[in-house]
Amino acid sequence: MINILVLNCGSSSIKYQLLDMANEPVVLAKGIVDKITLPLGKFTHKPAGKAPVEIEEPIPDHATGVNLILRALVNDTHGVLRSLHDINAVGHRVAHGGEYFSSSVLIDEAVKAKIAACSELAPLHNPAHLTGIETMEKLLPGTPQVAVFDTSFHQTLPEEAYIYPLPYHFYQKYGIRRYGFHGTSHEFVSKKACKLLGWNIAEKKIITCHLGNGSSITAINRGKSVDTSMGFTPNAGVIMGTRTGDVDLGALLFLCEKENLNADQANTLINKQSGLWGISGTTSDCRELWDAVEKGSKQARLALDILVYQVKKYIGSYMAVLNGADLIVFTGGIGENDYEIRRMVCDNMQFLGISFDDAANDKVKGKDKILTRPDSKVTVMSINTDEELVIATDTMNLTR
Repeated sequence: MINILVLNCGSSSIKYQLLDMANEPVVLAKGIVDKITLPLGKFTHKPAGKAPVEIEEPIPDHATGVNLILRALVNDTHGVLRSLHDINAVGHRVAHGGEYFSSSVLIDEAVKAKIAACSELAPLHNPAHLTGIETMEKLLPGTPQVAVFDTSFHQTLPEEAYIYPLPYHFYQKYGIRRYGFHGTSHEFVSKKACKLLGWNIAEKKIITCHLGNGSSITAINRGKSVDTSMGFTPNAGVIMGTRTGDVDLGALLFLCEKENLNADQANTLINKQSGLWGISGTTSDCRELWDAVEKGSKQARLALDILVYQVKKYIGSYMAVLNGADLIVFTGGIGENDYEIRRMVCDNMQFLGISFDDAANDKVKGKDKILTRPDSKVTVMSINTDEELVIATDTMNLTR
């Protein structure tokens, strides 16, 4: 067995998977530690072949959460390991690698220092990632750890794609530029789709649409990211669950003046109170929005129409960047499961060479599938992403 523990430490949660990577990857256990620092936290542990476990208790910090995970993995009743020493390596999802990292790396003191240096760029996430790394160092000393960065895949963007039209010295001084996120997912689904199609990715032009509570779209030329919708922060691009996506900065400054918003309040507005939730006034979940549409909610319908319109617009713009496309991939919670959103995005796109197959798309959820007719010049697919598998694979390859 080659047991890889994958940790994704968010600002108030820790998602995890334990995978046996000896042959075909096998998920031994997975779960989430949620509501960290709140009065009552929640821990959900799902071991393969055993009953899931749910615990509600105060979880004051990430170190406590990691301890809960490790104890669950070796528990006599719901554990899947005899000893913590059966964990061969730990892979960490790290939100921001700045301009330091263009690939996954073994973690040492120099790497930790650079992750810390990027904390200013990702203040809600990078400090949590560091806590997870340092906690594992204390609990499992000597166990190798690997950092896999959301931003690394996008380090191939050309300057004209990542430099903002602000005074250039702000880029030099503060590193203000487009970084992009969801890189692990975009890279994984583009490679997976080409493998399923029997294509050489080094010969193809691909547009990947990762649509979920957070959404981003990426233009990939011959396996390299050349543009992506998220920017300096994950708030740029298309409308998301609670994030605005692209918005006129002048409108935000106007609101700050009219509503007397300080920086923290403005940040909360654009990240937690806007998007699908802000437009609909009720929910950020597409499934609930469709239910509301059936009940006659015009605002719910408007929220969905805005999402479709913006995704369609990004696909068109990236077609221009790439000079056409061979493949469009839908992934993420919405992209993999919301067949109606996929249909609406691809509707009336025949001029781009898309011959969408409504019958092939209908009711398709969570499947790797071609969604276009054989005569389509552009192939459209739904592809299930698996960021944990990418992290586990990189961790295994770097620590063998």
